[in-house]
Amino acid sequence: MSTATEPRHRTGLGTDGIRYVHTLGPHGTNLEAAAHEWLRRRGAPGEVELHASLEEALEAVPDDGEHALAACAVYPALHTLTFGNLHRLHMVDSFIMPTHNMVLASMGADAPLTVSTHPAPVGLVPPQAETRLVLSNSQAAIDCAAGLSEGCITTIVAAERHGMRVLRDFGPVPMVFTIHQVLAAADGPDTAGAVL
Repeated sequence: MSTATEPRHRTGLGTDGIRYVHTLGPHGTNLEAAAHEWLRRRGAPGEVELHASLEEALEAVPDDGEHALAACAVYPALHTLTFGNLHRLHMVDSFIMPTHNMVLASMGADAPLTVSTHPAPVGLVPPQAETRLVLSNSQAAIDCAAGLSEGCITTIVAAERHGMRVLRDFGPVPMVFTIHQVLAAADGPDTAGAVL
């Protein structure tokens, strides 16, 4: 006799009903580009909504199956977000797409001593610089432009939007992006007996 629980029936699970894709903002993030690309590839109408974090996005969306989160394989807390929300967050698709060019940029400094960055590309920060963690690549550019750091790891899109000088261009990074439908299980959360 098996001790694992049987999977619960989830009506409406799948990509066909998704009309809203929520992801990391502000404008210019790789995740925003990926969300638009996913909708384009499907050829279906839909809207992209931006949030300060994926965690904030998940709190804001209803469990009706029309909403999904776009994430990426290197999002620092994706495992926690996924396994902490098994009752309502379901991975329904994934795809590979290159990111925008990732760059080290500044408003003028040749060798920035403080660099704002999202945790995912923190490995691109020069070793001599102090790291200042922020919630997105676009936020890194915004903070650098506001003088909160001398440089930033950001996308070429965000760097150009803020008139920054690119100190190093790391190029595009092939990335796995994931789509997670937000749909509550019919009988609510229950992770007892779950098997990995």
